Amino acid sequence: MTTRVLIADDQSMVRHGFRMIIDAEPDLEVVGEAGDGEQALAACRRLAPHVVLMDIRMPVVDGLEATRRLLVAEDPPRVVILTTFDVDEYVFEALRAGASGFLLKNSPPEQLIDAVRAVARGDGLLDPAVTRRIIERFGEWGGRGTPSPALEELTPREREVLVLVAEGLSNAEIAERLVVARGTVKTHVARVLSKLGLRDRIQAVVFAYEHGVVG
Repeated sequence: MTTRVLIADDQSMVRHGFRMIIDAEPDLEVVGEAGDGEQALAACRRLAPHVVLMDIRMPVVDGLEATRRLLVAEDPPRVVILTTFDVDEYVFEALRAGASGFLLKNSPPEQLIDAVRAVARGDGLLDPAVTRRIIERFGEWGGRGTPSPALEELTPREREVLVLVAEGLSNAEIAERLVVARGTVKTHVARVLSKLGLRDRIQAVVFAYEHGVVG
């Protein structure tokens, strides 16, 4: 199945560059572009994309508000936030709203393609460089919350895996840290998400910081 992508960014050159990269892939197709959040919302209703690449700072309706509105709709697309290295203070709010991840605008083309495919198949996207900045910002904002009763459902190893996911480690890095197979880590992550009622790794990071698992 071809993954349908919508690009929302107020810079036409950015949209054009992303379109060229994505349309070069046989399993991906850019079905539309939007120059602001209002246009993005209208285009999503009209074109039903699977994935939206959403810039945060856009006129009329910004990317944060557009993400909130999109993700409360029935059968919403997956949203990837586009950002610069100096992480916008609104990015974390976008993740709270349900965005599937964030991507650096200057990421190499292959990383963009991998990101679109990852979120299309239901995975969350955590760029390690941006994750570290998000973690730093969360600490500044006082992210030590009250432990959730749901944490009691986790085994000690699953809780350990949750902490490492929240620190931005990939499955391969977690496997190396715990000296286990990648498949074992994948199983642990899946069980953590299931027990906590979370959709993906992005939500796991938010949950961990909001409920004081790390921080």
